[in-house]
Amino acid sequence: MPSSYQHERDVALKAVRRAGRLCQAVQEALHAPSATATGGPEGDGAVREKDDRSPVTVADFGSQALICRALTEAFPEDPVVGEEDAALLRDDADVRDQVVRGVQAELEDASEDDVLAWIDRGNAEARPEGRYWTLDPIDGTKGFVRGDQYALALALVVEGEVQMGVLGLPNFAPVEHAEQVTGLLLAAERGQGTASYAAYEDDPAPAAVTASPVSDPSEARFCESVESAHSSHAAAQEVASALGITREPLRVDSQAKYAMVARGDAEIYLRLPRGGYVENIWDHAAGMILVEEAGGTVTDLDGRALDFSQGAKLVENRGIVATNGRFHEQVVEAVQAAGV
Repeated sequence: MPSSYQHERDVALKAVRRAGRLCQAVQEALHAPSATATGGPEGDGAVREKDDRSPVTVADFGSQALICRALTEAFPEDPVVGEEDAALLRDDADVRDQVVRGVQAELEDASEDDVLAWIDRGNAEARPEGRYWTLDPIDGTKGFVRGDQYALALALVVEGEVQMGVLGLPNFAPVEHAEQVTGLLLAAERGQGTASYAAYEDDPAPAAVTASPVSDPSEARFCESVESAHSSHAAAQEVASALGITREPLRVDSQAKYAMVARGDAEIYLRLPRGGYVENIWDHAAGMILVEEAGGTVTDLDGRALDFSQGAKLVENRGIVATNGRFHEQVVEAVQAAGV
């Protein structure tokens, strides 16, 4: 079957790769000895706290600017539903200057006005009809700040259904060889499968990605959020015990967990939120299609498909269960038996 979204895929891959270079430069500067010691312009000063008390960095803004710029040039009529806007930058000259310099390292002729406009391009509202892009310029900002895993997540939604997604994982490391940081880009199109690409090559050859063939849930490995506030570790352990799983969970920041299920590094990803938390679409759209096109299954805790037709939140869904597709119903049943 010929690809319907090859152009969108190509644009998204190039944009995410370019934004990933900016993010890596910021992360390296953030952890450079001089920056750590001084808390200077590229140290702790590069991190700010949003109104919801979550951290945001120079890289979040710079990544959104570069990706939205690419989408604006290629698809000027497409809305972009992103996580950030430029309001904080307009009130903080120090961080604003750092963001502009970071973008100019990739695009020399970018002006301050250009950068702010590109970031604000991501302020569109999700809609049930037509098409739009959803973007998380850095998913897993706390991991990014720690120097660990993070992701750049971009997906195309058409008539309420995710049709294409790209996930950039500049710090990705194989589970069995965690010391070997290789970096990956993964892309998936509806009906076209999932492919991975080397993160640091301009035109890398794709490699097919398929989920694990493990069919006995007791032999599965599951992954979950590093932050227990994001997903209940105790509830996940109860589910794992019910399934006979004895292996230690993989705790990883960001949508890298979806990548692990898609690649077969793990068989289960559980997100068991507390307190009625409603998920954001940009936290799941790209990862979901990667898993599904690799042969896995993604639903909410009640076994329902994720509904991207309701706006920027998954208001019709509750939590996430992603598996390799071999025993998905058993996992959902174990989640429900745990009373999550």
